Amino acid sequence: MTTTGDEAATTRGGPLWWPRWRSAAFDWSLAAVSAAECAVEGVTFAGDAGIPVGAGVVFGVLAGSVLVVRRQWPIAVVLVTIAITPAQMGFLMAIVGLYTLAASELPRRIIGSLAGMQLLGTLIVTFVRVRQSMDQGHLTIGDWFIPFAAIVMSLGLTAPPVLLGLYVGARRRLMESLRERADSLERELQLLAERAEERAEWARNEERTRIAREMHDVVAHRVSLMVVHAAALQAVARKDPEKAVRNAVLVGDMGRQALTELREMLGVLRSGGGAKERASASVPLAAVGVAAAVAASRAVEEHGEGPCLEELEELLGQSAAAGMVVALSVEGEVRAYARKVEQTAYRVVQEALTNVHKHAAGAKTHVRLAHRVGEIAMQVENEPPPEVGASSARLPSGGNGLVGMKERVVALGGVFVSGPTEAGGFRVSAVIPAS
Repeated sequence: MTTTGDEAATTRGGPLWWPRWRSAAFDWSLAAVSAAECAVEGVTFAGDAGIPVGAGVVFGVLAGSVLVVRRQWPIAVVLVTIAITPAQMGFLMAIVGLYTLAASELPRRIIGSLAGMQLLGTLIVTFVRVRQSMDQGHLTIGDWFIPFAAIVMSLGLTAPPVLLGLYVGARRRLMESLRERADSLERELQLLAERAEERAEWARNEERTRIAREMHDVVAHRVSLMVVHAAALQAVARKDPEKAVRNAVLVGDMGRQALTELREMLGVLRSGGGAKERASASVPLAAVGVAAAVAASRAVEEHGEGPCLEELEELLGQSAAAGMVVALSVEGEVRAYARKVEQTAYRVVQEALTNVHKHAAGAKTHVRLAHRVGEIAMQVENEPPPEVGASSARLPSGGNGLVGMKERVVALGGVFVSGPTEAGGFRVSAVIPAS
């Protein structure tokens, strides 16, 4: 078998044009046998041509030695064979030369032309030699034997090597084609694996972002309210003990709710991680990354129910209990939506109220919810905060709230807009497709 491309370059280790030393040794051995054959046949040729025997032997050796270049120049070998056919020498060279020519990558018309010339030359020479033998009395068979012997001899020396060479050449090309296809398939698989790794990394990053967003929504709102209530508790602890007790109860309830949501989320992460570890024993790394993100998303949907729009009034009640003046207005017919839609709508309102607690404590806030055909719209708008009585809670801001809200809405194919109002307040608006 031969090799092509880079593989051929790496496997070529023989002298000159030979791919291997073994091939060079084989061709030199064939050339030596062919030269010996032609040298012996050169004795008879010298006698028939009337030249010195030494000259005939040298001519035979030189002609037979041409077989050494059969791999590099198969046409030259066949042409030399055709040229010495009248001298009745070079039978081995004729057979090997035709085989090498037929197995090469040369066009079929060249192979057919040279093989036909060899066939015709052998046919004519055999016909003449058999006729001469019969005229000289060496053969006493009928005249029918002359064409029969010529045809059998010419076909016997030409057809088998040509057919065998065509078969070997076709098989070699088929194997090279299969090897190239295998290499191409390997490259494609490697490219697919790299793309799968990229997709897995992208999925892991998306999952980290989603988890960070969930953690932010769960912690930021609850803890913000806890800080507001704690500040109020500190302010009224001595003046109004009953109100202080109520604020303490609210702080405890919100802390327990935050812990409950955190436990649920951490439980989902632990179960997803265990599933991923079990899968990694038998699944490739690229598939694990993608499956991990999908499994985590399914786990959140199955185990972590998440908030819904029915809990919106409770959310607003918690903000009102923290001292915010908040009003809710609902338009359209109330109906149920997909879990992701309701959860995103709830989180948008929740984060917007958290921002009001952080940046505009004491400002009056309007929450509007509109149920439309094919979509749900929400808007949270606060008025300018009062100059007097600013919150002493000093809530920190990480700057991730608006980014997280926009990511949630855009992920569902919705539209998110936020910015200051002309009156000096702030407005958050979002529209989410119902399906």
